[in-house]
Amino acid sequence: MIRLREAVIVEGRYDKIKLSGIVDAPIIETNGFRVFNDKEKLQLIRQIAATRGILILTDSDGAGFVIRNFLKGAVPREQIKNCYIPQLEGKEKRKTERSKEGLLGVEGVSDAVILDAIRKSGATILGEEQTVRAEISKADLYALGLTGTHNAAVLRQRLLKKLRLPAYLSTNAMLTALNCLYSLEELTKLTETLSAEV
Repeated sequence: MIRLREAVIVEGRYDKIKLSGIVDAPIIETNGFRVFNDKEKLQLIRQIAATRGILILTDSDGAGFVIRNFLKGAVPREQIKNCYIPQLEGKEKRKTERSKEGLLGVEGVSDAVILDAIRKSGATILGEEQTVRAEISKADLYALGLTGTHNAAVLRQRLLKKLRLPAYLSTNAMLTALNCLYSLEELTKLTETLSAEV
């Protein structure tokens, strides 16, 4: 179990149950899209973010990104850390059918995947020495051919697919996800392999 300084924001009850076994931190549910109209819940999230920061850990499907983007617009950017789980196909054990997009949510991925994602997110893990790595910038994306070139859109889509990230990520959202998951050196190697495959 790891102890976090930040409170973790998840979509629902089963995500909270999953995390409570591996993370020692306050875990707040958005109750899915209900957070959009729940002024009291949103105020609570803002207060917690102001005092200890929040780590947003939503599913990697479209609905998870809508909730994540809503929270990113409602809470000051410097109080938020983003944690992304990879897009993995499958079905949660408690469900009879796959989700609409056929992807596992937070409750369905392994503890190891969640812990790895939390470590890569830059969350403050109490009792562990933190290593600060330089962030990937838009200039780095340009230098790697992921923006501003005639083949950038194709290369970006291939990269997102290889990394199991949603294909619909904007360049800014992709940059945020990449900074949570990879170093510039790792991204450079990944794009080199993609370029070599062309």
